Amino acid sequence: MDDRTFNFSHQEFYLIGFTDLQEYRRYLFIPFFVIFAFTLFANSVIMMVIVKESKLHAPMYILIGFTAALGFMQPIFLVPRMLISFLFGKNMIYKDECLIQMFCLHMAGCFQSTVLFVVVPVIRNVLLVVTTVSLAGKLSFCVTNIIDHCFCEHMVLVQLACGDITINNIVGLLTVFFIPTADFILINISYIVIFTSVFKSGKTNMKALNTCITHFIVMSVTLTFALIAFLSYRIRNNFSPSGRVFVSTMYLLFPSCFNPIIYGVRTKEIRQTFIKFIKNLKVLPL
Repeated sequence: MDDRTFNFSHQEFYLIGFTDLQEYRRYLFIPFFVIFAFTLFANSVIMMVIVKESKLHAPMYILIGFTAALGFMQPIFLVPRMLISFLFGKNMIYKDECLIQMFCLHMAGCFQSTVLFVVVPVIRNVLLVVTTVSLAGKLSFCVTNIIDHCFCEHMVLVQLACGDITINNIVGLLTVFFIPTADFILINISYIVIFTSVFKSGKTNMKALNTCITHFIVMSVTLTFALIAFLSYRIRNNFSPSGRVFVSTMYLLFPSCFNPIIYGVRTKEIRQTFIKFIKNLKVLPL
């Protein structure tokens, strides 16, 4: 390609995910709105209960509150623009806005798997995501500004660049394997230690075991979606554009939607506090 081409770079992009559904695309507003509304409601309830109930101001419940906060924020970065696109066909996004969305989505996604308040994983997450987004921002986009996706995922934007993207590919893969995959392995090791200690003690704490097992299932499904989405841009496959968008959307929304069920409905103290709060509302004078 002529070097003069690199003097021009698109500053506006059009997110056209699910366009192969044609006239049925607008009906995607309904399921995504329901998921969005439920996720915001469920996570906000958990945060409210933990903040208002002093007996829940313990490290375990604060950690659950932090997870709920992430589950509340991540869909806000993702879903509203999708809903506007589905309903009104407004698909344009500026490059800087695209990069900001990419940063927010991937940063929130990283912390979904980094569930412990320790310094090293936080520094790791920030460094890798900042590096990934910064490298993407330095690319020139002179071929097309049509993005066959519903949001600004890293590789879906990078593959539109007109220069060498080898370093972007490498850093993207490192981010995937050093954050969600590494966290998944470490959390599973900790669960094995927990299960071993419980069985050796002779005491069966079914509540703890059920919570661990359910969390393991959610993490496994999320990681599977994430790896399929990331590798689909790098390995030859027969994925349809809509299939790729669906998988990418699920690895971001799945934990935000199901974590409130794990930590809210299945955690007795939070469930009881919420029920008590609802009962108190009923007896208040109108």
